[in-house]
Amino acid sequence: MIRMTTRATAAEPTAPEPPVAEPTDARNAHTEDADIAAIERVVAAVERAQRAKDPDAFLALFHPEAVWTTAHGKVLLGLDAIAEFTRAVLPTANWDGQVTYEPVHIRFLRPDVAAVKVRQVYHSPQGGSEGAPLYVMTRQHDGRWLLHACQNTGVPAG
Repeated sequence: MIRMTTRATAAEPTAPEPPVAEPTDARNAHTEDADIAAIERVVAAVERAQRAKDPDAFLALFHPEAVWTTAHGKVLLGLDAIAEFTRAVLPTANWDGQVTYEPVHIRFLRPDVAAVKVRQVYHSPQGGSEGAPLYVMTRQHDGRWLLHACQNTGVPAG
């Protein structure tokens, strides 16, 4: 897995502002490492839920006000809409291989918001397909990271 983390930076301001120092102490580095590990666990939980075709496990990973856009462009607003779609589609999904999800890039937009680029591969005897989801995840007050705004993009073959 390529593990890259960066912090977002704002566009250059028109008037100079004092520089903001990046946190460098061991506690902040440890906190970021813990957040990265927690985010990676959420992506692994997405993979497990998809492999098991388990809507409840999948839905437990979402913020109540989440937005999900499917690989086919269907926009689902809120957990109720995501749940209705997932319960109708996931248990009857027809694939004869395995799916893997790999976080390939994590960028912290704020300490409690991360953009996570994922490589999603459906492996099958006939070949397979790939997706490139983007998950915007938010850390909750209890420390859990949840899927908040997600775009599941298919990667064309070839």
